[in-house]
Amino acid sequence: MTNMFSYHVTKYFADYLPRHLGASENTRKSYRYTFIQLLDYLEKIRRIPPDKILHGTITATVVEDFLLHLEETNGIGISTRNQRLASIHSFFKYLQKKELSCFEQCSAILAIPFKKKPQAPMSYLSIKEVKVLFSIPDTGKKRELRDAAIITVLYETGARVQELIDLTAGNLNFSDAPYIELRGKGKKLRLIPIAEEVADILGEYMKAYHITAPQDVLFTNSQKQKLTRAGVQYIVSKYIGLGKRQAPELFQQKITNHSFRHSKAMHLLEAGVNLIYIRDFLGHSSVTTTEIYAKTNPDIKRKILTENNLLTVAGEHYAPNEKKNLLDWLKENL
Repeated sequence: MTNMFSYHVTKYFADYLPRHLGASENTRKSYRYTFIQLLDYLEKIRRIPPDKILHGTITATVVEDFLLHLEETNGIGISTRNQRLASIHSFFKYLQKKELSCFEQCSAILAIPFKKKPQAPMSYLSIKEVKVLFSIPDTGKKRELRDAAIITVLYETGARVQELIDLTAGNLNFSDAPYIELRGKGKKLRLIPIAEEVADILGEYMKAYHITAPQDVLFTNSQKQKLTRAGVQYIVSKYIGLGKRQAPELFQQKITNHSFRHSKAMHLLEAGVNLIYIRDFLGHSSVTTTEIYAKTNPDIKRKILTENNLLTVAGEHYAPNEKKNLLDWLKENL
């Protein structure tokens, strides 16, 4: 039985996650880390070394105690706790299909609920804050040109930070209607239109950094390595801090990498763009996920309640002809 448990763990990570589920590298790393923590807990707290673990060793009670241990000893929050449980659920859902003798044990583990957490307020930039932020980098300086390209692309495309980090030169198209290819969750491809001004910044940046081959990573650090999430956040925080100095009345919210994505969605909604198109623009699997933006912004709530047609005259950020062009592009390309 010990060998069978080890066999299923190995098959799950080496074969099932990458080949059958198509899980991303980040997901596989997260799930792997959960099992490292779980095996460490079994060995150090329950005195069960890895080579003595049987199928029946990990029960629902063990999983619940493990999660409680992480909360109390490691000080993890609800989100991290739920991520660890999601990793465990995924494995035991797989095991349930492979070993019928473990069906009840797996069912009990799969019945462990996720913890509810208070909905944190969504942070997003106003259009005025975006304009101030974009005015700060001195594009005449090489490093600040890179930073300008990063924060511009984050906002313009609504990209997740991992999507930004994974961009290569081959993902950019500088045709008459320039766009960027983003590879999102589940490896779903999105083609995102970008303004000519953004294309110009990217073109200037790539020329300055000699980024020419399609496989060249677009954004790198001073060691010419792919940027990390922390690296991107450092850049964002740097310019938010400079923005506060320039306009102390602005930037009152905590702004993260993901705030640019929220900001783009909010500004599209404020411009009257339909939720369906914004869902596709952001790469959400369901419009229900996108609806959170409408629920968060009080002005949008008021507009939705009082107007039958969302496609009304756009606000200051989108002129009517620009909005029409965006909708036409989204209909044809997403």
